[in-house]
Amino acid sequence: MIRIRHLAAAVAIAMISVACGGGATTEGTTAATTAAASTTVATAAATTTAQAIVDDLAVSSLEDVQSAVIRIVAEGSFVTPDVGLQLSVAGSGSGFIIDESGLAITNNHVVTGAAFIEVYVGGESEPRNAQILGVSECSDLAVIDLEGDGYRYLEWYDGALNVGLDVYTAGFPLGDPEFTLTKGIISKASADGESNWASVDSVLEHDATINPGNSGGPLVTADGQVVGINYAGIDDTDQYFAISRDEALPILGVLQTGTDVTSLGINGQAVSSPADDIYGVWVSSIESGSPADIVTMLEGLVLGTDGTMSDYCDILRTNGPGEVLSVEVLRFSTEEYLEGRINESPLETSFSFADELGGDVVGDTGTEYLEYVQVTDDSGVIEVDVPAAWADLNGALRVDFGPSIVAAVSVEGYFNDWGTPGVEVAATENYVGSEIDALLDELIDGVPCTVLGREDYQDPLYTGRYQVLEDCGGTDTALLYVAATPDAGDFVILVSVQIVTDADLAAVDRILNTFIVIGDF
Repeated sequence: MIRIRHLAAAVAIAMISVACGGGATTEGTTAATTAAASTTVATAAATTTAQAIVDDLAVSSLEDVQSAVIRIVAEGSFVTPDVGLQLSVAGSGSGFIIDESGLAITNNHVVTGAAFIEVYVGGESEPRNAQILGVSECSDLAVIDLEGDGYRYLEWYDGALNVGLDVYTAGFPLGDPEFTLTKGIISKASADGESNWASVDSVLEHDATINPGNSGGPLVTADGQVVGINYAGIDDTDQYFAISRDEALPILGVLQTGTDVTSLGINGQAVSSPADDIYGVWVSSIESGSPADIVTMLEGLVLGTDGTMSDYCDILRTNGPGEVLSVEVLRFSTEEYLEGRINESPLETSFSFADELGGDVVGDTGTEYLEYVQVTDDSGVIEVDVPAAWADLNGALRVDFGPSIVAAVSVEGYFNDWGTPGVEVAATENYVGSEIDALLDELIDGVPCTVLGREDYQDPLYTGRYQVLEDCGGTDTALLYVAATPDAGDFVILVSVQIVTDADLAAVDRILNTFIVIGDF
């Protein structure tokens, strides 16, 4: 009706202009005025026609929803905690178009980190190209732009999102190119949206079945209007969840301008392994230039302790885009702990004994260790990676101390001469954190070495002190003692390394990045 009134007003103005001319104008002037009026009418009519075409592209029924729903195939390389590295694999999700120009919405976890994406519109057999405009890993939203224009699109439902509202899940689940539609109702209007891959304050809970591949697709009304974006489901309880319209719209408005929101550009999930004392955000894939592997700490806070992305996302929301954030990362490929400052400095090894002490405490270069193996004590409490060449093992319990594993070229040589490299990792409940210095004092008492300074030690799992000794027994051999305790302070773990060459010194970094107590004793 508004558009009709605008057109009627334009025609009326033109008619008045002609009438007011009367006989007081020349014929030429009258003709020019008439031509101008005709142009005005034609322009208004063309505008109205164009708007009508756009309106015709808006979906207004459940039967037409498929025409604006898309299937997204994202191909890339991903690393998962359970499978590991997967090269050139394709994942599939859903999405939907919100504008005739080709703007579309999906989940962050569907597209971020992919080398490329292919988009199939409404069940088409040939893909279209699309560009990712903006993402939010915390809200699990992404806006993409399809090539071309003139697309059918979905509109947002403008009514109240009340419990009991009939809703439908639309999409292309299970990698199947055939469109599916499942029916349900909104069962909870404001459910907890915390998950291990996103942190959404409030989501819609419903029972319109979601399957893998429905992620990013729309939850619509019986008139085909969008109430939310599907992103999660609990199969054994028939509970399914969608990011609500009210939660999504402010974020989507920013994403479609090409700006990310609460995002470091990762496709990740929170991991929580109390048995291994490992917590953080596992990064399965990344945007170019983003941090990788497990983000263990952000701004000094250990992440993922509750199994969700909540702490990670709260930090991003507290700090604006471009803010400098301190970060610590566990890199599984090299088993290193790295640290850096996002938006300021690259990741670097947080501490390296090889760099700190190399060339100062030992004299011989030695042969580099190319292969490492994981060893465990007899009780299964301690794990550590050691050079494969240190193949002589003794995992027996130390009666005076606790669980212990010794690995060396020769265990006997390790204990009886200064020319045999090796390591012992042991754990004890006989000392607590406050007694670490006393333990180190006992260890170095009477040892025929030059005692260097004692320094603080810290990694993401343990905090304590380390002691370096050199020129042991009149040789170039060095000793390193690390005594540390977990946050609970209920035991002390001791690492003793006999360093004969620079190669042994390089092995120290691998040892200190992998030693861990994994069970009770």
